[in-house]
This record gives sequence, C-alpha cells and structure tokens, in this order.
Amino acid sequence: MAAVDVAGLVDRARDGEPRAVARLISLVEQGSAQLPEVAAALAPFTGNAQVIGITGAPGVGKSTSTNALVRAYRAEGKRVAVIAVDPSSPFSGGALLGDRVRMGDHATDPGVFIRSMATRGHLGGLSWATPQALRVLDAAGFDVVLVETVGVGQSEVEIVALADSTIVLLAPGMGDGIQAAKAGILEIADVFVVNKADRDGADQTARDLKYMISLGRRDREGPSWRAPVVKTVAARLEGLDRVVQAIAEHRAWMTEHGELTGRRLRRAGAEIEAIAVERVRTRFGPVDRLAERVVEGELDPFAAAEQLISGSLRE
Repeated sequence: MAAVDVAGLVDRARDGEPRAVARLISLVEQGSAQLPEVAAALAPFTGNAQVIGITGAPGVGKSTSTNALVRAYRAEGKRVAVIAVDPSSPFSGGALLGDRVRMGDHATDPGVFIRSMATRGHLGGLSWATPQALRVLDAAGFDVVLVETVGVGQSEVEIVALADSTIVLLAPGMGDGIQAAKAGILEIADVFVVNKADRDGADQTARDLKYMISLGRRDREGPSWRAPVVKTVAARLEGLDRVVQAIAEHRAWMTEHGELTGRRLRRAGAEIEAIAVERVRTRFGPVDRLAERVVEGELDPFAAAEQLISGSLRE
C-alpha cells in the first residue's frame, strides 16, 4: 500500500474536510504502519473535545437518543462527531451500519461527522480502534464526540475508560432492567436516562434507580458525583435539554474536583498499555508450540510465559 501524506491529511482534517477525517480513521481501523506518524501529527491538537459515552441494553433507544443529542448540541452551535460502534457482520467483518442509517437526518450537515465502526468480535461494546479514532476527531476540532456502544448489556463497561461523561439508558417494559444492569452498567453511569418515558412503568424505573443510587453513596468517602436520573422521550425530542444540562453539570463538577484530568490521565495510560501489549504480542508471534507443550504437560503456563518473554522459545 502506498504511503499516505499524513501531514497533508491532518491539515485538511483540521480545515473541516470530512473525507480527510474519514481517511485518517480508516488508517486507524486498518492498523496502518503509518499510525505512529498519524499519532504524532495529531498530538498537538488534542485535548479539547468533550467525549460523551452512550450505552445501555438493546432496545432502549440509544441511536434515537444519540440522534437527538446531536440535534441539541448543533442548536448550541457546536461541531459534533458520532462514533457508532456496530456489531460486526459475521460474513464480512464490517459494521452493519444500522446506527448511521438511523442518523441520516444529519447527513448533509457540515458540522456533523458520523462514523460506524465494527467491533470485529471485540467484547466490551467498543471497537479496539475507538481510542485512536477519538484522537482523530478531537484533533479535527469537534467540540463534542458522542460514542454510542454496541448493545451487549453488562459487558459495555469499557466506555467509562474512554468517556468524560457516560450516559446509561434504560427503558420501562423491558423486563427487570435494573436487575440486569446493576452488576456492571449501573456503576459506570454519570447520568441515567430513562427513555421511552411515555410508557407505563417509567416512573417506577426512575424511582428504583434513585433508590439504588442512594444505597451506593453510603459507602463512599469524600466528594462524589450523584448521578441524576432524567426521563426522556427521545423520539419526540422530549427531555433532551435536561440531559444536556446534566452533562454540563457533571463536567463542571469534574473540573472543580480534578476528576476530568484524572479520567483523561487514566485514558491515556490505558491507551499506552494497549499499544505496548499489542506490540509485544506482535513481536512474540504465535505461541502455538508453547501452547502444545502446556497441553501435553511438559510446561506450566508460567514457565511458558517466561520462555516467551525471555525469547528462549525451544523446540
């Protein structure tokens, strides 16, 4: 593959050219050999975008809510990017693009960029390339980046490592949603949204959430953010102003207490670690021979790992 003019692409992306932004994200998804060059070119321009994660079980209205939030932030004059992490096609490995289809209202708006990214089998609700894609969008000057995750229930807790603020959506009439969520998703929310609030049971769902939040706060010391519970009907754009307000209040609280910097430090640390682990894995290559020896009882896993690290792989 021919080398890409990375500096030129970054300049064009910062000038607001959607095709340049898309090309940079494609380099990320493809694991291009030029990724270090891309990261170096982007680094001076990052750190300004507000990253908002949107997660929840299937059917709660994540895409509809994301679409409504795009509209709300555009009304404030902000440039908005969306990363919609779709399930991978079992045939092609590509994203199914359902989220991008549903957000077609913004297709002609130059202030909105929408990208579907395939999970490619990655658990946790996010694509492995999402952190680097966030850097592209941040450097390209987007004020707000919305990351909508795959609806895989409790496994979606990865979003908390990437987002400045995380919205957890629930909806009434979908079984015991709080019981299903409390072991994982419930703990990561900065803002709870009970969507489809025009349905029976919405008030009870909101009350149950508030009760569980109050229980969680009893064991905490020092200042802690109390996640608000907001009811919305995203399909009719009802309640979205309160969601935007709650996110703004959370950002102000984080800034006051140093949590915003803390989250971004943890995000950068996790990204560094992931890149290092991937490079180590690539350097070591296949471990099939060692795995065979472990299965046959010749080696234990710890001894095999030591051989791998020391480079003393033997026949």
